[in-house]
Formats: sequence, structure tokens, C-alpha cells
Amino acid sequence: MKGTNGRRAGLSIVAVTLLTGVAGCSSGGSEGSGGDGESSSSSSSPSKGGGTHVSPIAALRTAEKSTDGADSAKVESTTTMGSLMAMTADGSLGWGDGLTGTFTITYTGGTMADTMRQLGATSMEARYLPDAYYARMGDVFAEQADGKHWIKYPYEALETLGGGSGAYLKDQMENSTPNQSVKLLLASGDVRRVGEETVRGEHTTHYSGTVEVADLATRNSSLSDSQLADLKKQLEQAGVTTETVDIWVDDENLLVKKVEQGQAANGAYSQTAYYSDYGTPVDTEVPPAADTADFSELLQQQGAGSTS
Repeated sequence: MKGTNGRRAGLSIVAVTLLTGVAGCSSGGSEGSGGDGESSSSSSSPSKGGGTHVSPIAALRTAEKSTDGADSAKVESTTTMGSLMAMTADGSLGWGDGLTGTFTITYTGGTMADTMRQLGATSMEARYLPDAYYARMGDVFAEQADGKHWIKYPYEALETLGGGSGAYLKDQMENSTPNQSVKLLLASGDVRRVGEETVRGEHTTHYSGTVEVADLATRNSSLSDSQLADLKKQLEQAGVTTETVDIWVDDENLLVKKVEQGQAANGAYSQTAYYSDYGTPVDTEVPPAADTADFSELLQQQGAGSTS
């Protein structure tokens, strides 16, 4: 029974990581315009990155296309979700030919960090490949999983997590790229240009908006009906009713920072992500099969253990 409980705890941790971490690798307070050596100027100043006299909508359309076309970037993110968790993620993400990337995910607080300590480590390596997500757990977990350190999560299998959450995870994993934050801001319908700011030494233009999920389908945004419907479905499945989105775009029309914050089913959450080194090589390898346990098989073992 102890082994089964250990497996169940490990699977729960990775599932929550998928839900809250990948978007930052691909949702506090007013971090948006402070810290990290950032400074701002009046919103009445002409924008370099967005172009003088260019509307916020037009500037963001350009940023969305430029960011999407860059194919890869280095990413640093911090995520908090109530008392459940606080975590950081650091690595590289590619999206030119399916989602790929390697990240170090570290739990810095909350009940998730406590549970990870019981499994032998507060950090784990995550690998994103076009058809599956892999998480490397600690030695304590491996002792309860036939010596295997990696868990493989085929995206198609994520729907078995139950209800809409599984479908949401699958969709997030396959579509979590930096330009998705720009699309979300475009969908808000009330995009505003905040001003010019310096983010980590780079000149940027700051844009902000509030997304009301119930209004996504009726607001006059620049997204198609199908895109709005997809965004609304994702947010509703996550229990999000209102979300504020702030993004910073550099002079090359590339996203360099995003802050998303709101209230979800698990409580208040926030995520800040920084993007740099666009075009960086991303070489992610599949973990050794002999050291990898399949998510679906572990679930079956849990079921068998709980009924024995």
C-alpha cells in the first residue's frame, strides 16, 4: 500500500506541474512594472517596438506573428497558486515543428514542495516532445516504480485524468507557446498600451488587458470565432473567470515578458515568464526506455493496488 501511495503522490505532482508550469515554459501581484531593473515612461510616448502611431491591436498582431515565427526561445518563469505551490522553471522551448524543450522545475513553497521532499527532491527535469511530456522523479519514487526514474505522459493519454481537466492538459501541452499569451491579450477586447519600459536592459512596449471569460465570444477582438471558442473552453475548464494579462514587446516585435494573474478553481494564481535568445537551438532527447514508466501503466498499477 505504501508503494501505491507513493506512485499516486508522484503522479499528482506531475499532473499539477503540467497544468500550471507548461504555459510559462510556453499565470502575482504587480510584478508587471517593477523589479528586475525595469523602468517605465509615460504611455503617451511613441513606441519603438510597436511603431509610432500604430494601434495596440495592430502592434500585437505583429508581435504574435513575429513571436510565433521565431520557433524557439529560452524561458524563465515563476508560478504561484495559493497555498498549493510556488515553483520556478528554467530552460529552452521550441515550437517550430511540434513542442520540444527541456526545463528544470523547482518547487519553492506550498504543499507541493512538502510532498516533493517526501519523494526525495524539490527539483525535477521536464522534457517536452511533440507526442509526450516526460518528468524525471527522484530516487525515492524510482524505488516504488520498479527502479524507473522517468514518467512518460503521452498527450493522448492525458484525457484519462478525468473530466475536462484532462482535455485541458492535453490542449495546453500541444499549444503552449509564447505567442498564446499575445492571443489571449488580443481576445480581451480592451487592449491598452501602458507605455515604454526597460525590461532586463531591453527597450519594450507594455500592453495590458483583462479577459472576462464569459465575454470572450462577444467582445470585438481580432481573433476568429473558432479561436475565441478555443480560448474560452481552455479557461473555463481551468476554472478561470477573469484573468489579467500584461505583456512586454521589444523593438523586434518579440515577446520578452508576460504576467498572467487571476482566480482559478484552486485559488488565486499568478505567473511571470521572461523570454530571451529567440532562435536558440533546442535539442531534446527521449529518455531511455528502460528507465521510463508509462503514465497509463502506473495508473493501472494504482488501481490494482487500491483494490488488493
